[in-house]
Amino acid sequence: MRLPRWCKGLFCALLALLAGCGFQLRGSYALPYESIYLAMPDYSVIGASLKRLIRASGTQVAESAKDAQATLLPGAEFRDRVVFTVSGTGRINELRLRFLYNYRVVDALGRDLVPPAKIELIRDLTYDDSNVLAKQQEEALLWRDMENDVVQQLMRRLAAVKPVAPPPAE
Repeated sequence: MRLPRWCKGLFCALLALLAGCGFQLRGSYALPYESIYLAMPDYSVIGASLKRLIRASGTQVAESAKDAQATLLPGAEFRDRVVFTVSGTGRINELRLRFLYNYRVVDALGRDLVPPAKIELIRDLTYDDSNVLAKQQEEALLWRDMENDVVQQLMRRLAAVKPVAPPPAE
């Protein structure tokens, strides 16, 4: 079966529009350091995911801060669950989940590469008393999604950092 000439032209025009819109896949991140130390406990979900992505980017994850070109220092991790809306009968309609992650990045001399910064994520969750178990599972999924989102944002921010040149030797 042959396509009419106008159909081929339309297809080519659509391909040109798609190519011209700037769309591209995210791909992997290229970090500006050779090595980085993550000052996070081994049981940290964010730390484990971040280590995996950093290794995939080709950057070495150092075993100690003195062996690394940069050090990621996490601050407080704050999770908050707030009643957002209530029905006329006093039942919860919506919950608001808030995840706040503080961090900073320093070089081997302790100078800030990234001054103290924070990532704040908010998700709203509808609530239903008749589906408590399902809503608890949905809430757990949202917390995991926010953790993954924090890891992705940290990787983007780490990739955007310009490393500081070491001071000249005297």
